[in-house]
Amino acid sequence: MWFSFLRPRDRFSLLELRHLTDQLTKVQIVNETNKDLVVEALRSIAEILTYGDQHDPSFFEFFMEKQVMGEFVRILRVSNTVTVSVQLLQTMSIMIQNLTSDQAIYYLFSNEYVNYLITYTFDFQHEELLSYYISFLRAVSGKLNKHTISLLLKTQNDVVVSFPLYVQGIQFAFHEENMIRTAVRALTLNVYHVGDESVNDYVVSEPHTEYFSKLVSFFQKQCMDLSAMVLNTLKSPSRESGGKLFSAVDGIEDTLYYFSDVISAGIPDIERLVTDHILQHLTLPLLLPSLCPEAVNDISVDPVTSLYLICCILRIVKIKDLANITAATLFCPVKAFISSSLVKPNSRLAPERPRFRNGHPDNGVAEEADQQCSSSEVLNEDGDSHVCNENTTKSTFNNSHTTFRETLLQYISEGDDVQAQGSLFVLATLLQTKELEESVLDAFGILPQRKQHKKLLLQSLVGEDSGDEKLFSPKNGSMRDGLSSELDLCLRKLEEHFGVCCSLPGVAMCPRVHRNQVVDALVSLLCRENICAETLWDGGWLLRQLLPYSEAEFNRKHLKMLNESYEKCKNALTQEIKGTWPDLLIRVLLDEWKKCKKVIEAPSPQKEPKSVILQLDRSACNDNNVSESSFTAGEKLCEVVKVFVLLHQLKIFSLGRPLPDQPPILPPTDRSEMSRATTAGLDLTVPKPGTEVKLVDAVPCRIAFERGKERNFSFLALSSSSGASGWIVLAEESLLKPDHGTVRVTAPLAGCNPRIDERHPKWLHLRIRPSTLPFLDPTKRGVYEKLKSKGLVDGRWTLAFRDDESCNSACSMVVHEIDLQCREVERRLNPLFDLDRNRQDQSSHALSSSTSSS
Repeated sequence: MWFSFLRPRDRFSLLELRHLTDQLTKVQIVNETNKDLVVEALRSIAEILTYGDQHDPSFFEFFMEKQVMGEFVRILRVSNTVTVSVQLLQTMSIMIQNLTSDQAIYYLFSNEYVNYLITYTFDFQHEELLSYYISFLRAVSGKLNKHTISLLLKTQNDVVVSFPLYVQGIQFAFHEENMIRTAVRALTLNVYHVGDESVNDYVVSEPHTEYFSKLVSFFQKQCMDLSAMVLNTLKSPSRESGGKLFSAVDGIEDTLYYFSDVISAGIPDIERLVTDHILQHLTLPLLLPSLCPEAVNDISVDPVTSLYLICCILRIVKIKDLANITAATLFCPVKAFISSSLVKPNSRLAPERPRFRNGHPDNGVAEEADQQCSSSEVLNEDGDSHVCNENTTKSTFNNSHTTFRETLLQYISEGDDVQAQGSLFVLATLLQTKELEESVLDAFGILPQRKQHKKLLLQSLVGEDSGDEKLFSPKNGSMRDGLSSELDLCLRKLEEHFGVCCSLPGVAMCPRVHRNQVVDALVSLLCRENICAETLWDGGWLLRQLLPYSEAEFNRKHLKMLNESYEKCKNALTQEIKGTWPDLLIRVLLDEWKKCKKVIEAPSPQKEPKSVILQLDRSACNDNNVSESSFTAGEKLCEVVKVFVLLHQLKIFSLGRPLPDQPPILPPTDRSEMSRATTAGLDLTVPKPGTEVKLVDAVPCRIAFERGKERNFSFLALSSSSGASGWIVLAEESLLKPDHGTVRVTAPLAGCNPRIDERHPKWLHLRIRPSTLPFLDPTKRGVYEKLKSKGLVDGRWTLAFRDDESCNSACSMVVHEIDLQCREVERRLNPLFDLDRNRQDQSSHALSSSTSSS
């Protein structure tokens, strides 16, 4: 029997819990001698209670009976060691997170024990202690609901006067450590989403509203830091700048998504606070003036970052007032947002008086806007309400009362690649922001035609303003009735709440004029040659969203500009047929056709606004490009194809025809009887090393692939029977079969640029490019970017022939086969280039089909 006294206690038993509790009770002071014992006891108690919560409720009953929570608090008081404080916080976090019994949570939160731990003065100079403290607060917040939250509050006359969990938590909301900031944000969201009215009133009362102003200030600093990175990248790009930009953008969007989560709690006062603070401290004084940096001094955000931030705020923070007021500010002149101290002395935007905060209406601005609007509605000779011709566009943008809306359009039609893409993102974001009133979009000039038709149809059904006549009018546009009410309301809020005076009654009277201005800017963009293809695709997507399936919305100037640009691009593509990559041209064109069709028919843009920031480090790679490299030529080919495909699809779109899934390209012809490849006995698309080949027309030569080791080969230039590919073949003569050989080395025929050496007429120089473009394969894109940063170059062959005549014969063979290859590619693309004839053929075919059927 006495052996039972030596039997170890069960680790997860009531006896063990009693033993650990007794140990804590006997501790009068915690010092270096017994701190390990106390730490182990605290850790074990958490494990036993977690086990008991799932298996035996008597464990927690004992915990309550012995007032163990009181022992925890006493141990904290008599301890001066950080280790014990850390373990106690960890023990509480484990218990709160893992206990599922409502009774257990109610007990832990009652008797002010948790509040005592929350308000206890810990030594937060120890980073580990602070981390466990924040984890403890987050664990407590995770158990909040309408019943448990009342246990942590102090009220007076049914009004919350103290909430330590929330107050202590937000003190660390802007800590330098990201993990701590994230935990505090989770804590606040748990509080907001409880839905307790008294708590909601508490968090929006003074001085707790300072949290939201500090939050916007924190976000403002993030924006300024991003802008500094952008400016530094534009000034001196490097490979490291991409990672820094990505991290900064990620932090900004995290903060905005936190704003969005806060708003989703449905607390109206918080929504109002967030709206006011974002407009008052960020959008109005910082982001909007930054769009015109040439007119303002000491602006802390560059235009590119400002465009990106406006997009992000509208896209992520779903507040109706914020969206509509932000959109309304774009109708205001720049001078309404800047004080005289910020304006450059010689700027054309220098205001007569300060315009931000405490300004007053300027009737001159309103009158001039009315005059511009009314005069702009005069129809031109073509019967089109066309506003922005070459002269009027510049005069509008150079006007002293230039609005931010006009600045965006100017960036699209005249700005650089990044400015144009950023402005397109702003217009696309406005178009897709569901919180925006349709009348504001109509006044801006970007309300899609299908929505205009819907509105006019509804008006005609209820008998308002002869909507049936306007519905079928080619120049339909909303009138002022009912249109400007929301816009006027937003402008009035700007003046009453923020002191920004922008009384422009002419704004909403001419949506058709504004719509034509937007179309003008987009058409001008599509006709520019210094803009990358991806930006043009974004412009094509936006144009497709605004216009119906016909050329009715294009005036004669639009069609002329698009046709001229299309012809230039077609000529550039024709030059690429004789360039470095004719063998890949059709493949690239087919791929880009599918991609472009998918992009412009998609319900949303192909990229997110952050791409305008993240692509800024591309120039770091482009600086190392070799101008004569086949890789550079390949990238140029892809750009030309992308632009051509876009303009071609828009041309089809303007003709009122649906876009086909495939471009009209002829199939390859079979010219096997006359091809040199057939004569050589090669039926393969790509001749592989080791393949037997007939050495008909082959020319003997020598080449050294290693220093001092020359090898003898027979040289052949071959194009496939279909003309789609061509190869330079070096074969070794067979000792057993005369006039036969074995393929040893191959290289692409296209882009080899044959050249006979001037000093040594027996030498033939060839450029050897890859068989394919590595960036066409998504899996190889990353490797290509790394190699590209170091500068990619092509291979070079120098072949030595027996005499001058043999060298000339080999060179002529190469030129002839390249010419055959290029002519075949050109033949297959002829239907694509002759779009008008293609249209007539389809019409004739449709007519003949209908005649035969009748």
